[in-house]
Amino acid sequence: MNDILILMRRIADAFSLEGEILEAKVISNGHINNTYAVTLRLDGEDRSFVFQRINVFVFKKPRLIMENIELVTRHVEEKLALLGRSRDEGMHFLYTPQGENYCENEDGFWRISEYVPDSVTVNFSEDPNVLRSAGRAFGRFQTMLSDFDATKLHETIPHFHDTRSRIAQLWQNVKEDPCKRASEVTHELERIRALSPTAVRLNELVDRGELTYRVTHNDTKINNVLFDAITGEAKTVIDLDTVMPGLVAHDFGDAIRFGASTAAEDEPDLSKVSLDMDRFRAYAEGFIGEVRSSLTRCELETLALGAFTMTLELVVRFLDDYLTGDQYFKTAYPGHNLVRARCQLALAEDMLKKLDAMNRIVSEIAGFAC
Repeated sequence: MNDILILMRRIADAFSLEGEILEAKVISNGHINNTYAVTLRLDGEDRSFVFQRINVFVFKKPRLIMENIELVTRHVEEKLALLGRSRDEGMHFLYTPQGENYCENEDGFWRISEYVPDSVTVNFSEDPNVLRSAGRAFGRFQTMLSDFDATKLHETIPHFHDTRSRIAQLWQNVKEDPCKRASEVTHELERIRALSPTAVRLNELVDRGELTYRVTHNDTKINNVLFDAITGEAKTVIDLDTVMPGLVAHDFGDAIRFGASTAAEDEPDLSKVSLDMDRFRAYAEGFIGEVRSSLTRCELETLALGAFTMTLELVVRFLDDYLTGDQYFKTAYPGHNLVRARCQLALAEDMLKKLDAMNRIVSEIAGFAC
Protein backbone atom coordinates (compact mmCIF):
# COMPACT_ATOMS: atom_id res chain seq x y z
CA MET A 1 0.00 0.00 0.00
CA ASN A 2 1.50 3.36 -1.02
CA ASP A 3 1.84 6.39 1.24
CA ILE A 4 -1.30 8.13 -0.05
CA LEU A 5 -3.46 5.06 0.54
CA ILE A 6 -2.04 4.68 4.05
CA LEU A 7 -2.85 8.32 4.78
CA MET A 8 -6.36 8.01 3.35
CA ARG A 9 -6.95 4.95 5.52
CA ARG A 10 -6.05 6.90 8.66
CA ILE A 11 -8.40 9.74 7.71
CA ALA A 12 -11.22 7.34 6.84
CA ASP A 13 -10.81 5.66 10.23
CA ALA A 14 -11.16 9.03 11.98
CA PHE A 15 -14.63 9.32 10.41
CA SER A 16 -15.44 5.62 11.07
CA LEU A 17 -15.63 5.17 7.31
CA GLU A 18 -15.08 1.45 6.89
CA GLY A 19 -14.43 -0.53 3.74
CA GLU A 20 -11.48 -1.24 1.50
CA ILE A 21 -9.87 1.77 -0.16
CA LEU A 22 -9.65 0.90 -3.85
CA GLU A 23 -8.19 4.08 -5.23
CA ALA A 24 -7.00 7.52 -4.15
CA LYS A 25 -6.22 10.18 -6.75
CA VAL A 26 -4.89 13.69 -6.25
CA ILE A 27 -7.21 16.43 -7.50
CA SER A 28 -4.96 19.26 -8.64
CA ASN A 29 -7.59 22.00 -9.06
CA GLY A 30 -7.30 24.93 -6.68
CA HIS A 31 -4.47 26.96 -5.24
CA ILE A 32 -4.96 26.29 -1.54
CA ASN A 33 -6.01 22.89 -0.13
CA ASN A 34 -4.84 19.30 -0.79
CA THR A 35 -7.69 17.27 -2.27
CA TYR A 36 -8.09 13.58 -3.10
CA ALA A 37 -10.78 11.55 -4.86
CA VAL A 38 -11.11 8.32 -2.88
CA THR A 39 -13.08 5.22 -3.83
CA LEU A 40 -14.03 2.66 -1.18
CA ARG A 41 -15.89 -0.64 -1.34
CA LEU A 42 -18.66 -0.49 1.25
CA ASP A 43 -21.02 -3.45 1.68
CA GLY A 44 -20.15 -4.70 -1.78
CA GLU A 45 -20.73 -1.31 -3.41
CA ASP A 46 -18.07 1.06 -4.73
CA ARG A 47 -18.60 4.58 -3.37
CA SER A 48 -16.60 7.74 -3.96
CA PHE A 49 -15.73 10.54 -1.55
CA VAL A 50 -13.66 13.70 -1.55
CA PHE A 51 -10.99 13.85 1.17
CA GLN A 52 -9.54 17.30 1.75
CA ARG A 53 -6.79 18.64 3.98
CA ILE A 54 -7.35 22.30 4.82
CA ASN A 55 -4.40 24.67 4.44
CA VAL A 56 -4.24 26.10 7.96
CA PHE A 57 -1.64 28.67 6.92
CA VAL A 58 -4.29 30.28 4.72
CA PHE A 59 -7.34 29.33 6.78
CA LYS A 60 -6.08 30.02 10.28
CA LYS A 61 -9.43 29.19 11.94
CA PRO A 62 -10.58 26.06 10.13
CA ARG A 63 -13.12 25.11 12.80
CA LEU A 64 -14.97 28.33 12.12
CA ILE A 65 -14.97 27.49 8.42
CA MET A 66 -16.61 24.17 9.16
CA GLU A 67 -19.17 25.86 11.41
CA ASN A 68 -20.07 28.17 8.52
CA ILE A 69 -20.32 25.22 6.15
CA GLU A 70 -22.55 23.33 8.57
CA LEU A 71 -24.97 26.27 8.84
CA VAL A 72 -25.09 26.92 5.11
CA THR A 73 -25.37 23.32 3.92
CA ARG A 74 -28.10 22.58 6.48
CA HIS A 75 -30.08 25.63 5.33
CA VAL A 76 -29.72 24.65 1.66
CA GLU A 77 -30.69 21.04 2.37
CA GLU A 78 -33.83 22.17 4.20
CA LYS A 79 -34.73 24.48 1.31
CA LEU A 80 -34.23 21.70 -1.25
CA ALA A 81 -36.45 19.37 0.75
CA LEU A 82 -39.21 22.00 0.96
CA LEU A 83 -39.01 22.60 -2.78
CA GLY A 84 -38.93 18.88 -3.57
CA ARG A 85 -35.63 19.25 -5.43
CA SER A 86 -32.74 16.83 -5.72
CA ARG A 87 -30.46 16.32 -2.74
CA ASP A 88 -27.56 16.40 -5.22
CA GLU A 89 -27.98 20.18 -5.52
CA GLY A 90 -26.27 20.55 -2.12
CA MET A 91 -23.00 19.41 -0.57
CA HIS A 92 -22.97 16.76 2.18
CA PHE A 93 -20.16 16.16 4.67
CA LEU A 94 -19.39 13.15 6.83
CA TYR A 95 -19.23 13.32 10.63
CA THR A 96 -16.82 11.81 13.12
CA PRO A 97 -18.14 9.69 16.03
CA GLN A 98 -17.86 12.90 18.07
CA GLY A 99 -20.41 14.58 15.79
CA GLU A 100 -17.96 16.93 14.08
CA ASN A 101 -17.76 17.52 10.33
CA TYR A 102 -13.96 17.54 10.49
CA CYS A 103 -11.06 15.80 12.18
CA GLU A 104 -7.87 17.36 13.46
CA ASN A 105 -4.84 15.23 14.28
CA GLU A 106 -1.14 14.76 13.49
CA ASP A 107 -2.04 14.39 9.80
CA GLY A 108 -3.60 17.87 9.68
CA PHE A 109 -7.13 19.27 9.52
CA TRP A 110 -9.35 17.06 7.36
CA ARG A 111 -12.90 16.74 6.10
CA ILE A 112 -14.72 14.26 3.88
CA SER A 113 -17.63 15.06 1.59
CA GLU A 114 -19.79 12.75 -0.48
CA TYR A 115 -18.90 12.62 -4.15
CA VAL A 116 -21.80 13.85 -6.28
CA PRO A 117 -22.56 11.00 -8.71
CA ASP A 118 -22.25 11.47 -12.48
CA SER A 119 -20.62 14.86 -12.04
CA VAL A 120 -17.64 16.57 -13.64
CA THR A 121 -15.81 19.84 -13.19
CA VAL A 122 -14.80 22.22 -15.96
CA ASN A 123 -11.65 24.28 -15.60
CA PHE A 124 -12.22 26.41 -18.69
CA SER A 125 -14.87 26.64 -21.37
CA GLU A 126 -15.52 28.89 -24.34
CA ASP A 127 -19.07 27.55 -24.61
CA PRO A 128 -21.58 30.26 -23.58
CA ASN A 129 -24.03 27.51 -22.56
CA VAL A 130 -21.60 26.28 -19.93
CA LEU A 131 -21.17 29.81 -18.58
CA ARG A 132 -24.93 30.36 -18.56
CA SER A 133 -25.44 27.14 -16.62
CA ALA A 134 -22.69 28.07 -14.13
CA GLY A 135 -24.38 31.44 -13.69
CA ARG A 136 -27.65 29.71 -12.87
CA ALA A 137 -25.88 27.51 -10.30
CA PHE A 138 -24.30 30.42 -8.43
CA GLY A 139 -27.52 32.40 -8.78
CA ARG A 140 -29.51 29.55 -7.22
CA PHE A 141 -26.95 29.33 -4.41
CA GLN A 142 -27.39 33.05 -3.78
CA THR A 143 -31.18 32.80 -3.87
CA MET A 144 -31.25 29.75 -1.57
CA LEU A 145 -29.44 31.80 1.05
CA SER A 146 -31.18 35.13 0.44
CA ASP A 147 -33.22 34.65 3.65
CA PHE A 148 -30.26 33.46 5.73
CA ASP A 149 -28.97 35.92 8.33
CA ALA A 150 -25.40 36.65 7.21
CA THR A 151 -24.46 37.85 10.71
CA LYS A 152 -24.60 34.22 11.87
CA LEU A 153 -21.51 33.42 9.82
CA HIS A 154 -17.93 33.88 10.97
CA GLU A 155 -15.67 36.16 8.96
CA THR A 156 -13.05 33.44 8.64
CA ILE A 157 -10.64 35.57 6.62
CA PRO A 158 -11.01 39.17 7.80
CA HIS A 159 -11.32 41.71 4.98
CA PHE A 160 -11.20 38.90 2.40
CA HIS A 161 -12.83 40.92 -0.39
CA ASP A 162 -12.24 44.31 1.17
CA THR A 163 -10.54 45.81 -1.86
CA ARG A 164 -9.55 48.99 -0.07
CA SER A 165 -7.88 46.99 2.71
CA ARG A 166 -6.09 44.75 0.18
CA ILE A 167 -4.68 47.78 -1.60
CA ALA A 168 -3.55 49.36 1.68
CA GLN A 169 -1.78 46.12 2.64
CA LEU A 170 0.01 46.08 -0.72
CA TRP A 171 1.38 49.58 -0.20
CA GLN A 172 2.58 48.62 3.27
CA ASN A 173 4.44 45.61 1.86
CA VAL A 174 5.89 47.72 -0.96
CA LYS A 175 7.27 50.04 1.69
CA GLU A 176 8.77 47.19 3.72
CA ASP A 177 9.85 45.23 0.60
CA PRO A 178 10.84 42.07 2.55
CA CYS A 179 12.13 40.16 -0.51
CA LYS A 180 13.61 43.16 -2.32
CA ARG A 181 11.33 42.71 -5.32
CA ALA A 182 9.47 46.03 -5.42
CA SER A 183 11.89 47.54 -7.96
CA GLU A 184 10.82 44.84 -10.46
CA VAL A 185 7.18 45.89 -10.49
CA THR A 186 7.16 49.70 -10.72
CA HIS A 187 4.94 49.69 -13.83
CA GLU A 188 2.38 47.42 -12.20
CA LEU A 189 2.35 49.56 -9.06
CA GLU A 190 1.77 52.72 -11.10
CA ARG A 191 -1.21 51.12 -12.87
CA ILE A 192 -2.69 49.89 -9.58
CA ARG A 193 -2.43 53.40 -8.15
CA ALA A 194 -4.23 54.84 -11.19
CA LEU A 195 -7.01 52.22 -11.16
CA SER A 196 -7.59 52.09 -7.41
CA PRO A 197 -10.21 54.89 -7.21
CA THR A 198 -12.55 52.89 -9.45
CA ALA A 199 -11.82 49.63 -7.63
CA VAL A 200 -12.84 51.01 -4.21
CA ARG A 201 -16.26 52.31 -5.34
CA LEU A 202 -17.97 49.26 -3.86
CA ASN A 203 -16.35 50.06 -0.50
CA GLU A 204 -17.70 53.59 -0.76
CA LEU A 205 -21.24 52.36 -1.50
CA VAL A 206 -21.07 50.15 1.60
CA ASP A 207 -19.85 53.13 3.64
CA ARG A 208 -22.90 55.10 2.48
CA GLY A 209 -25.28 52.24 3.25
CA GLU A 210 -26.27 51.78 -0.40
CA LEU A 211 -24.95 48.20 -0.49
CA THR A 212 -25.36 45.64 2.28
CA TYR A 213 -23.71 42.32 2.99
CA ARG A 214 -25.38 39.01 2.19
CA VAL A 215 -24.24 35.40 2.38
CA THR A 216 -21.85 35.02 -0.54
CA HIS A 217 -19.65 32.20 -1.86
CA ASN A 218 -16.57 34.39 -2.46
CA ASP A 219 -14.81 31.98 -4.83
CA THR A 220 -17.11 31.68 -7.83
CA LYS A 221 -14.75 30.19 -10.38
CA ILE A 222 -16.39 27.88 -12.91
CA ASN A 223 -14.41 24.92 -11.53
CA ASN A 224 -16.33 25.33 -8.28
CA VAL A 225 -19.46 24.09 -10.03
CA LEU A 226 -20.23 20.41 -10.56
CA PHE A 227 -21.84 19.70 -13.93
CA ASP A 228 -23.94 16.69 -14.90
CA ALA A 229 -21.65 14.41 -16.89
CA ILE A 230 -24.48 13.50 -19.27
CA THR A 231 -26.60 16.62 -19.74
CA GLY A 232 -23.91 19.23 -19.11
CA GLU A 233 -26.22 21.16 -16.79
CA ALA A 234 -24.87 22.52 -13.49
CA LYS A 235 -25.75 20.34 -10.50
CA THR A 236 -24.31 22.07 -7.45
CA VAL A 237 -21.81 24.61 -6.15
CA ILE A 238 -18.78 23.28 -4.26
CA ASP A 239 -15.79 24.64 -2.26
CA LEU A 240 -17.55 26.50 0.53
CA ASP A 241 -14.44 27.51 2.51
CA THR A 242 -14.94 31.20 1.87
CA VAL A 243 -18.71 31.37 2.43
CA MET A 244 -19.01 34.56 4.48
CA PRO A 245 -20.87 37.84 4.54
CA GLY A 246 -20.03 39.70 1.33
CA LEU A 247 -21.33 41.58 -1.68
CA VAL A 248 -23.20 39.95 -4.56
CA ALA A 249 -21.03 42.01 -6.92
CA HIS A 250 -17.98 40.16 -5.60
CA ASP A 251 -19.45 36.76 -6.47
CA PHE A 252 -20.64 37.86 -9.90
CA GLY A 253 -17.38 39.67 -10.58
CA ASP A 254 -15.04 36.82 -9.70
CA ALA A 255 -17.02 34.44 -11.89
CA ILE A 256 -16.63 36.83 -14.83
CA ARG A 257 -12.94 37.35 -14.11
CA PHE A 258 -12.32 33.62 -14.29
CA GLY A 259 -14.92 32.41 -16.78
CA ALA A 260 -15.18 35.20 -19.36
CA SER A 261 -11.47 35.82 -19.85
CA THR A 262 -10.01 34.74 -23.18
CA ALA A 263 -6.96 33.32 -21.40
CA ALA A 264 -5.94 31.40 -18.29
CA GLU A 265 -5.31 33.57 -15.24
CA ASP A 266 -1.55 32.99 -15.57
CA GLU A 267 -1.20 33.54 -19.34
CA PRO A 268 2.23 35.14 -19.94
CA ASP A 269 1.34 36.41 -23.46
CA LEU A 270 -0.73 39.48 -22.60
CA SER A 271 -1.89 39.90 -26.21
CA LYS A 272 -4.13 36.89 -25.61
CA VAL A 273 -5.86 38.42 -22.57
CA SER A 274 -9.23 40.16 -22.88
CA LEU A 275 -12.85 39.98 -21.73
CA ASP A 276 -15.12 37.88 -23.97
CA MET A 277 -18.41 39.76 -24.12
CA ASP A 278 -20.41 36.78 -25.39
CA ARG A 279 -19.37 34.78 -22.34
CA PHE A 280 -20.06 37.77 -20.12
CA ARG A 281 -23.60 37.99 -21.48
CA ALA A 282 -24.17 34.24 -21.10
CA TYR A 283 -23.10 34.17 -17.45
CA ALA A 284 -25.09 37.32 -16.71
CA GLU A 285 -28.21 35.76 -18.25
CA GLY A 286 -27.88 32.67 -16.07
CA PHE A 287 -27.03 34.50 -12.85
CA ILE A 288 -29.40 37.45 -13.10
CA GLY A 289 -32.23 35.19 -14.20
CA GLU A 290 -32.01 33.46 -10.81
CA VAL A 291 -31.40 36.47 -8.54
CA ARG A 292 -33.22 39.37 -10.21
CA SER A 293 -36.21 39.33 -7.87
CA SER A 294 -34.13 39.11 -4.66
CA LEU A 295 -31.56 41.87 -5.31
CA THR A 296 -31.84 45.63 -4.95
CA ARG A 297 -31.47 47.99 -7.88
CA CYS A 298 -28.07 49.10 -6.58
CA GLU A 299 -26.87 45.50 -6.32
CA LEU A 300 -27.84 44.84 -9.92
CA GLU A 301 -26.30 48.08 -11.13
CA THR A 302 -22.93 47.24 -9.55
CA LEU A 303 -22.55 43.71 -10.93
CA ALA A 304 -20.38 44.78 -13.88
CA LEU A 305 -18.27 47.01 -11.64
CA GLY A 306 -17.77 43.91 -9.48
CA ALA A 307 -16.01 42.20 -12.38
CA PHE A 308 -13.44 44.98 -12.70
CA THR A 309 -13.09 45.29 -8.92
CA MET A 310 -12.47 41.60 -8.35
CA THR A 311 -9.95 41.44 -11.18
CA LEU A 312 -7.92 44.35 -9.87
CA GLU A 313 -8.17 42.89 -6.37
CA LEU A 314 -6.57 39.67 -7.69
CA VAL A 315 -3.83 41.75 -9.29
CA VAL A 316 -3.14 43.22 -5.87
CA ARG A 317 -3.25 39.84 -4.12
CA PHE A 318 -0.97 38.07 -6.61
CA LEU A 319 1.50 40.97 -6.58
CA ASP A 320 1.41 41.21 -2.80
CA ASP A 321 2.15 37.49 -2.51
CA TYR A 322 5.05 37.87 -4.92
CA LEU A 323 6.50 40.76 -2.92
CA THR A 324 6.27 38.82 0.36
CA GLY A 325 7.78 35.53 -0.79
CA ASP A 326 4.96 33.51 -2.44
CA GLN A 327 3.46 32.14 0.78
CA TYR A 328 -0.27 32.20 -0.01
CA PHE A 329 -0.87 30.88 -3.52
CA LYS A 330 0.66 27.67 -4.79
CA THR A 331 3.22 28.41 -7.51
CA ALA A 332 4.52 26.18 -10.30
CA TYR A 333 7.72 28.11 -11.01
CA PRO A 334 9.68 31.17 -9.79
CA GLY A 335 7.85 34.36 -10.67
CA HIS A 336 4.50 32.60 -11.18
CA ASN A 337 2.63 35.10 -9.01
CA LEU A 338 4.11 37.99 -10.98
CA VAL A 339 2.94 36.41 -14.24
CA ARG A 340 -0.52 36.03 -12.72
CA ALA A 341 -0.56 39.65 -11.58
CA ARG A 342 0.43 40.97 -15.01
CA CYS A 343 -2.16 38.80 -16.72
CA GLN A 344 -4.97 39.96 -14.42
CA LEU A 345 -3.88 43.56 -14.80
CA ALA A 346 -4.26 43.30 -18.57
CA LEU A 347 -7.73 41.80 -18.05
CA ALA A 348 -8.75 44.53 -15.59
CA GLU A 349 -7.72 47.26 -18.00
CA ASP A 350 -9.72 45.64 -20.81
CA MET A 351 -12.73 45.35 -18.49
CA LEU A 352 -12.54 49.05 -17.68
CA LYS A 353 -12.71 49.86 -21.40
CA LYS A 354 -15.80 47.64 -21.72
CA LEU A 355 -17.51 48.67 -18.47
CA ASP A 356 -20.23 50.73 -20.17
CA ALA A 357 -21.03 47.83 -22.51
CA MET A 358 -21.19 45.43 -19.57
CA ASN A 359 -23.55 47.77 -17.73
CA ARG A 360 -25.85 47.93 -20.77
CA ILE A 361 -26.02 44.12 -20.91
CA VAL A 362 -26.85 43.87 -17.20
CA SER A 363 -29.58 46.50 -17.45
CA GLU A 364 -31.07 44.77 -20.50
CA ILE A 365 -31.20 41.39 -18.74
CA ALA A 366 -32.40 42.83 -15.42
CA GLY A 367 -35.04 44.95 -17.14
CA PHE A 368 -34.17 48.49 -16.13
CA ALA A 369 -32.89 51.52 -18.01
CA CYS A 370 -29.14 51.97 -17.94
